[in-house]
Amino acid sequence: MDPHIMLLGGFGALILLVAWVPVLIKNLPLSLPIICIAIGAAFFSWINEGTLQPRDYPQTTEILTELTVIISLAGAGLRIDDPLKWRVWADTGRLLSITMPLTIAATAGICACYLGLPWETAILLGAVIAPTDPVLAADVQVGPPRSGPSDKVRLSLTSEAGLNDGLAFPFTYLAIAVAVHGTQLSEWTWHWLAVDVLWRILAGAGAGWMLGWLLAVFMFHSGRVSLASTGQGFVALGGTFVTYAGAEAIHGYGFVAVFVGALALRSTQEGVHDYHVRLHDFTEEIERLLMMTLLVLFGGSLAGPLLSGLTWQLALAGLIILFVIRPVTGMIGLIGSKMRTREKAFVSLFGIRGVGSFYYLAYATNTENFGQLDDAWTLVSFIVLVSILFHGMTSGFLMSWLDERREAARRKS
Repeated sequence: MDPHIMLLGGFGALILLVAWVPVLIKNLPLSLPIICIAIGAAFFSWINEGTLQPRDYPQTTEILTELTVIISLAGAGLRIDDPLKWRVWADTGRLLSITMPLTIAATAGICACYLGLPWETAILLGAVIAPTDPVLAADVQVGPPRSGPSDKVRLSLTSEAGLNDGLAFPFTYLAIAVAVHGTQLSEWTWHWLAVDVLWRILAGAGAGWMLGWLLAVFMFHSGRVSLASTGQGFVALGGTFVTYAGAEAIHGYGFVAVFVGALALRSTQEGVHDYHVRLHDFTEEIERLLMMTLLVLFGGSLAGPLLSGLTWQLALAGLIILFVIRPVTGMIGLIGSKMRTREKAFVSLFGIRGVGSFYYLAYATNTENFGQLDDAWTLVSFIVLVSILFHGMTSGFLMSWLDERREAARRKS
């Protein structure tokens, strides 16, 4: 049989299996990402082809992960029904303005001082590891428009993942600047603050809001020729790509624009329109297909030498980053939140790492030379693997427990 026929058949069987798996593991401490990784590891071990390493193909890795993150950010924005008011989004603001910078600083510190990595690589790892992942956090995010459960925990994790993927870019640019100019403060510092921090964030948010509003006009205020009248879900992809490209064209952060654009679209008076559900459902299906593909490839890379450079020092640092730094900085950031202590602890612990981390690492690899970059790839791969396994096996159970405690408290009050 021709290889491409086998590939098509295998890919089709994989799609069917992935569609079926959530039903099979519904009551098991497993998740779809775990199954995808296991399938990839088993398949590539079987064909004895374990040389597919993401660090060997940084350009391909960057493109695939960028596409996946873009679509997942749009899906995250389309899920959120909550109004755009500070009292509702205050916890998100705390996680972004306090927890994220503290996580970056602490991660960079442990990578430089404990692991002995160059400061540019340490800062890069802080930027790479800090953002939580909108692709792999489906079990702890808000549900589909107008139908899924929404509470402070789910909203915080969804909105944090939607925004911090874009907000990691300034720190990635900081690492690149240090790699080029060194740690000596000079003119590049002001350029970084003015352009990479202020302008790119504001331009991304502004472009996203404007384009999201314009999409709402074309969807719901164009009479008989409105996009909503077509009923086509792939309109979500068109709007997402236009928003991303529009922000990038004015040197804004496209990741920020995509999420903000989806929020702007949902915040219109037509936010209850059934078409929002159609847009979300199509986006979610594409996101799942891309996630499946990437995680199968990630599992395949685990069958090779991806973690061959893992030392006990790197492993210990990864565990500290996941289970000490993120929880501690999360609890610090949520000081003053009205969430219960157990809810704060859950949000702090479930900062899932995944596809976005590989995107930023691949982007930096393609942009500038960093010292000891192999250690960076090994550490990030280890952290992502542990995060997927731990969070995948515990999120469903712990979220159900939180919901039960919340319902019991509501009945008592």
